[in-house]
Amino acid sequence: MNLQIRLHQEALSHYAHRAIDKHFHKAIKHEEDVLDDRDPEALHQMRVGLRRLRTAVQVFGFAADLPKAASEAKIRKFAQVLGAVRDLDVLQIELTSHTDLPKSEQKALKQAIKQLQDQRSQDFHQLQKNLKSDKYEEFKQSLEDWLALPQFRAIAQLPIHDVLPDLLLPLVSGILLHPAWLIGAEFELDQKTFAPITPESIQEQLKQDELLHDLRKHMKRLRYQTELFTDFYGEEYEAQVDEFKQIQEVLGHIQDSVVLQEFLDKQLEHSIEKSCPVFSKQIDQKRTIAWKEWRSLQEKYLDSDFRIRLRQLVLQTNR
Repeated sequence: MNLQIRLHQEALSHYAHRAIDKHFHKAIKHEEDVLDDRDPEALHQMRVGLRRLRTAVQVFGFAADLPKAASEAKIRKFAQVLGAVRDLDVLQIELTSHTDLPKSEQKALKQAIKQLQDQRSQDFHQLQKNLKSDKYEEFKQSLEDWLALPQFRAIAQLPIHDVLPDLLLPLVSGILLHPAWLIGAEFELDQKTFAPITPESIQEQLKQDELLHDLRKHMKRLRYQTELFTDFYGEEYEAQVDEFKQIQEVLGHIQDSVVLQEFLDKQLEHSIEKSCPVFSKQIDQKRTIAWKEWRSLQEKYLDSDFRIRLRQLVLQTNR
């Protein structure tokens, strides 16, 4: 049975309402600038706001009786429409930031940039349709109504301290069990060996780039979820949340290089190695730097002692 729960500072309901309210309004405040296409940063911030809102709904959905029009699936759809345009903006920034390339390579990239801009125009038109749709208005209004008169289930009465480990420990366990940590790693008894960090070896390991991309998405979700609760933990917890962000960013650099290379291989007359050898080498160098950072994190998260400490960390809230 759904219950109207009095908001109380120590109740789960209080933090659920606060998080949903915060990220919802942070997202929609950028709406006008996004529709006017004034600044790519507004689009980025609105997309982040919707992602964080979706995270809050994921975390507190078991306790909050939210309207169907503001479901996680609806929020994901709107965020994906924004994401399609944002991803193209990131590609364009990368393609236009290399001004030291030979003229022949700049000429080859100019046509690719033109194709990218055409695709962005199409995707932005789709974005405008979504943000001006009845479904989007219904989403906003339903959430405004819920925030004004929130409905919670009985479990939302529990003190936040009592449920935090139950919220966070499954998330941490899911990350630790992700198969991407094992890319390029082999185990023999108590010994772990890793593939060398060379452009050739990295290309071979990137055949499993979908796993890396999936870990990045899970890590981003974990980062957003753990950030909601920094008030309840100490400095070690905050440092760990920062490391989750670091892993997300490193995997992002690797994924961006993969997307960039795949895009150029489709747009250029020949492969990127033949059409833009200098640019191709620059991509390899940046990817190798990111892979070295990924390897150090990979070794850490496969360490048994660290995995035990990480599990224990989320169990020890400040009282």
